[in-house]
Amino acid sequence: MKLTLAEPKYLKESITIISELVNEARFKVTSQAIELIAMDPANVAMVVYKLLSSSFVEYKVDKETEFAINLSNFRQILKRAGSNDMVNLELENSKLKIMLKSNTVRTFSLPIIELEEKEQKVPELNFPVEIKTKSVILTNAIEDVDIIADSVSFMAEGKKFTVMAEGDLSDAKIEIEEGEDTNIKAGENDKVKAKYSVEYLKKMIAGAKIADDVVVYFNKDYPLRLDYATIDKVSLSFILAPRVEND
Repeated sequence: MKLTLAEPKYLKESITIISELVNEARFKVTSQAIELIAMDPANVAMVVYKLLSSSFVEYKVDKETEFAINLSNFRQILKRAGSNDMVNLELENSKLKIMLKSNTVRTFSLPIIELEEKEQKVPELNFPVEIKTKSVILTNAIEDVDIIADSVSFMAEGKKFTVMAEGDLSDAKIEIEEGEDTNIKAGENDKVKAKYSVEYLKKMIAGAKIADDVVVYFNKDYPLRLDYATIDKVSLSFILAPRVEND
């Protein structure tokens, strides 16, 4: 395997985001993409990541390969990559060799680790609500509710998506209506509402660094899915377990 990236951003930003949720993970390298599916240690959130072969200037994969590494260590190395650096990835002697090339060549090696857990599968989920909007709109809404409470309610009704939080004394409500930047698919007469952790969402909305748009899927007392993607480059999805209310 020999892979060369001319734009480190899509790998660098993605690993920074993923490492906030997952410390160690297994990568699968196929003829089409580098892929990762991982759960956070608390089994509350799943990350699904693909860096497509079309985002590389060199992509040599003789056979499908898997390797597991410490993401925090990988992130620290990638942070050293400047915007003009070429990033070269190779597997050599049970290590991942990372070369950063510009006017200098810097070489780092990370040990391949053994992971005990079984291979993760992405669950099949069905959603009555699908909201496509600008990443910054969702980011601002989550940052707004973060100052009020540690959980947030998403509600969809007709052509309106509402993000709400209630604290002991304060509350916040952000109403997002369908328009030029937002497309909402939801039942006209059915109100769909679910509650999620703000702490996890704050980590997930960093997906805005790799994609201008986000697609939000949810259902009543059901997992949330967020999809961030840049065509022919990268896709990063998150699945978050709901906070089920007892009322």
